[in-house]
Amino acid sequence: MYDLAPLGRHAMDMPADMTDRDRGVFRMRVRGNWVRLRTLVLLRWWAIIGQASALIVADRVYSLDLEMGLCFLVIGVSVISNLVAAFIFAENKRLSEQDTFLVVLFDMLQLGFLLYLTGGLNNPFTILIVGPVTVSASALSGRSTAFLGVMAIVMVTLMMQFYLPLRKEDGEILKVPDVFRFGSWAAIVIAVLFLGVYARWIVQEMRAMSDALQATQMALAREQ
Repeated sequence: MYDLAPLGRHAMDMPADMTDRDRGVFRMRVRGNWVRLRTLVLLRWWAIIGQASALIVADRVYSLDLEMGLCFLVIGVSVISNLVAAFIFAENKRLSEQDTFLVVLFDMLQLGFLLYLTGGLNNPFTILIVGPVTVSASALSGRSTAFLGVMAIVMVTLMMQFYLPLRKEDGEILKVPDVFRFGSWAAIVIAVLFLGVYARWIVQEMRAMSDALQATQMALAREQ
């Protein structure tokens, strides 16, 4: 007769080992290191194209007297960072929580400085400051999203008073009434809070459903 006790003990140990691996998978998902660098680089290229196009239209079509040198210098910093990321790092590199946070923070600061050079809250493109917060709510932890949300609110608050005015070639200053500037500020603050919380809840629901489905599949695999 064969001694089946070791085999029985080994079979009983297997579910525990599988559970530890499952927990490891879930912990990796929570850390947020599933964002690809290539995705953020592509999003930044689209932002660079949009920013450059808006500056060219403002200069050629609407004859605005902007600090074009400084504006394109700010855009150039993003171009250089994208080229460095494309040629140094692997195409499918996965970013950690901290790496993704730094990339999104850089994009927010770059956009904020560009808005400062182009009229502050008198610039209708100020609403784009909500974009990095929404990306953070979809990919980062709640603490990182809260920090970026506060940063966005502080930046638009400062831009109510500190900015380079929009001037036409004849010296005329383009400025919206104060009530509209305050309305833009309030709309951006509400959008940061609402979209940040809304995107966060939706992503958490999707992750919870995905984790539950994956756990069910692993449990069925163990039963088989």
